Amino acid sequence: MTAIGGESAPGFASAACRVRLVLDRIGDKWAIYVVDRLGSGPRRFSELLRGIDGITARMLTVTLRGLERDGILTRTVHATVPARVDYALTPLGETLLSAIGQLVGWADTHLAEIEAAQAAYDGHPAETACPEQAAG
Repeated sequence: MTAIGGESAPGFASAACRVRLVLDRIGDKWAIYVVDRLGSGPRRFSELLRGIDGITARMLTVTLRGLERDGILTRTVHATVPARVDYALTPLGETLLSAIGQLVGWADTHLAEIEAAQAAYDGHPAETACPEQAAG
């Protein structure tokens, strides 16, 4: 809780600190990809792992746990053999889809400009950080 004037109440972190912690979680590159993928419906762990290029199983696990803790997604375990686990956005998580869609759209629209600025800053021609584009 925040006291009047923006100061922290005893036993609570400041509002700015708490907001920063939330933004750290939902602004993480992997969290953005997870929320984006879950925007089209529930997914199994293996579907998310295959669908998010570059993420490791460990990083996906950490990201999913954090988003579950924050109320952004739910984890449902189905009593099957082998066990099936589905992840889905909560209503709170669904409220992020518009903002994330705008961020992804902005990045896609301005990708060439960003790469050109990076190349100019680094003093050499633009290079891609994506291996599949470099090989093509």
